[in-house]
Amino acid sequence: MTKAKRRNLRLGLMFISPWIVGLVVFIGYPVVYSISLSFTRYSGMGAPTWVGAQNYITALTDPLVSKAASNTLFYAMIAVPLALVIALVLAIAMNQNVREVALYRTIFYAPSLIPAFAMSFIFIVFLNPQFGVFNQIMNVFNEGNVNLLGDPTGVKIAIVLITQFGAGNAALIFLAGLRNVPKTLYEAARVDGAGPLRQFFSITLPLLSPVILFNLITGVSGALQVFTEAYVITNGTGDPDAGALFYMMYLYRNAFGFAELGYASALAVLLFLVGLGLALAIFRFSRRLVNYDVEAS
Repeated sequence: MTKAKRRNLRLGLMFISPWIVGLVVFIGYPVVYSISLSFTRYSGMGAPTWVGAQNYITALTDPLVSKAASNTLFYAMIAVPLALVIALVLAIAMNQNVREVALYRTIFYAPSLIPAFAMSFIFIVFLNPQFGVFNQIMNVFNEGNVNLLGDPTGVKIAIVLITQFGAGNAALIFLAGLRNVPKTLYEAARVDGAGPLRQFFSITLPLLSPVILFNLITGVSGALQVFTEAYVITNGTGDPDAGALFYMMYLYRNAFGFAELGYASALAVLLFLVGLGLALAIFRFSRRLVNYDVEAS
C-alpha cells in the first residue's frame, strides 16, 4: 500500500470506528456470551454451571418448544406473504402520478409509526367480545359475539392483522425499487400493445425481484422474532391455550420468568441457526428468480 492509501485507510477506520465499537460491544460480545451461556445452567445469580449439550437436548424434546415453533411457523406462513402483498400495493399507490401523492404517501406510511404495543392495545379494545367494535358489527348480521382473542387460532390471526399496520416500512423500500425501474421499458411495452397487467408481470415484478428478496428475508427474520403483540394481547402468558405462545415468548419466559438463562440462551442459538438456514435457503432458491441486470436510465 502506498502512503496515501495507508492514510486513507486510517481515516476510513477512524470514521467508522463508532460503528465498529457498537458492533463489537452490543452485538459481537452478547452473541459470543450467549453461545457460551447456552452450555451452562445459570439463573442470573452466582456462577454458571457447565452442563454441556443438556440445554439443547432439553430444547429438542420440550413439547412447549414444539408448540411455540409451530405457532411461529403458522404466523410466518401467513404474515410474511400478506405483508409483501400489502406493501407492494401500497408502494404502487404511492407511486401514482397524481397531485396529492405526497399526502397519500404520508397517510399510507403513518400507521407504521404507531408502536406495536399501542396498536396491540387498540386491537384488544376493537376485538373485545363484550363491547368491541368488531362484535358490534357481527351483531348487525346476527352472528353473535366472537372471541377471537380467546381462540388459539383466532389470536394468531389477530396478531397477523396487527403486524400488517407496519407494512409502510417495506412499502417505502418497494417504492424506491419502483422509482428505479426504467420508464423506457413501460413506453416500449405500451407501443407493443401490452396492457397494465402484462406490464406489471413482465416488467415491474421481474425488476422488483431484488427488493422482494430483501423484504422477504427481513420479513422472515421479523416473523421468527414476533413478540410484542403476543405479549401485550396475552399479558405475557402466551395463552389462550398456548395459541399465542410464540418462540420468542417462550424464550422470554424461560429467561426472565423462570430464571433459566442458560436454557434461554440455547433457545436463542437454535433460533439463530434456523433463521440463518432459512436465509441461506431463500438465497439459494432465488438465484434464478432475482434479476440484477437492468439498471435505471
